[in-house]
Amino acid sequence: MLRLDHKLASIREGNFRPTDFVIADAKDGDMGSGVAYTGLDHTLPGRPRRRSRQEFIAHTEAIIRQDIVDIMLVSASNLELLQARGAFDGTSVKPAIRANDTTDTWGGIRHGVYASLPSKPFRTLRFYRATATDLGLYSITFLNDRDADAAALDAFAVFRAEAAAAGFKYFYEVFNPNVTGLVPQKAGEFVNDCILRSLAGVTKADRPQFLKVTFNGPRALEELASFDSELIVGVLGGAAGTTRDTFELIAQAQRFGARVALFGRKINVAEAPLELIRLMRAVADGDVTPREAVRAYHEALKAAKIAPVRSFEDDACITEYALFSGALDQAA
Repeated sequence: MLRLDHKLASIREGNFRPTDFVIADAKDGDMGSGVAYTGLDHTLPGRPRRRSRQEFIAHTEAIIRQDIVDIMLVSASNLELLQARGAFDGTSVKPAIRANDTTDTWGGIRHGVYASLPSKPFRTLRFYRATATDLGLYSITFLNDRDADAAALDAFAVFRAEAAAAGFKYFYEVFNPNVTGLVPQKAGEFVNDCILRSLAGVTKADRPQFLKVTFNGPRALEELASFDSELIVGVLGGAAGTTRDTFELIAQAQRFGARVALFGRKINVAEAPLELIRLMRAVADGDVTPREAVRAYHEALKAAKIAPVRSFEDDACITEYALFSGALDQAA
């Protein structure tokens, strides 16, 4: 059994401990972006430089071999390259792939307007090809539009049938509506109800391993996490934010009932991703506070002679709205 299996079993049995908190690196940005998905390399002299695809694969392998994250989520095509390099050999990191696409994630397409249009689900992945893993992410965006949401649920049903036939498991990502303009509290309530509605007709064999949702504040997360002990709730990272935002989201997610965090941009744009991940684990385990972790991160940047994007004072500030009400210490 991989580390993920042990952790999920412990959570389902009601024996959760902070060390069971699951951390995933979501490096599937190529499914919604172009050249920008690889992120910047801050370790080179001069200004940070965009990674090539091959450099991105090497960078991803380094994170896998660090063996702290529990899941590495990538596209099916990049998983092929990682498997060819033996990147997962000797680690306890679970490979996962993005199993479908939604157009609201196309915000990284230069000069594109897709992210401002109503989201539409579709699937690049097909199960007639071996995927080198039995775990994937299925995403859906409910729009508060009858016809669009019914079509999205029909597509979800087709996916579940094909996944079951292929022996493929999935975790379930539900985004906030991208065009309705609901305020965070209402968006959280709307998404919570849509998740429960969408799974009501799904029997145990076809249910997701866990959820991945936007952190819409403590109240919405606690409501969902406490409603049904059969559902393991996880949060997505969202925008890059400050380093304090990253660590604060880990701490608050766990405090208010989430048991999984899946961060993409927050890791990918960091000056020192390996150090950020190490400290994410320390925050989740309760070894350091979010503010202490920011200080340790900046000390590590200084020791490695990597120029920080922000000063410590700016980087220790909370900037994401949903995190303010749940912060124990908002002082910079």
